[in-house]
Amino acid sequence: MNKIALTLAAVAALGIAGCKKTDSTDANNSVDVNATATEAGSDVNGAVTDANASASNATSATNNALDATGATLSNAASDAGNAAASGADAAGNAVRNATR
Repeated sequence: MNKIALTLAAVAALGIAGCKKTDSTDANNSVDVNATATEAGSDVNGAVTDANASASNATSATNNALDATGATLSNAASDAGNAAASGADAAGNAVRNATR
């Protein structure tokens, strides 16, 4: 009978030891999971911000290049027009001088 009583006491002691309160551990694990989720969200938001900034910079660079090209073409056309006008003036002056 003593052996049975001793065995029951040992099993009861193990059962009680296994029923240890773990609220603080659960709370700590929840905080860790929440912190990890928050960090992941921050990382994703940071990546999106970087991608948006890169796209904006690329758009600005393209617009600047197009503006510069347009200005160059406009100046070339203006120079050609001025040269044609100067040539016409010279021709007109030559005709006028020849008829005097």
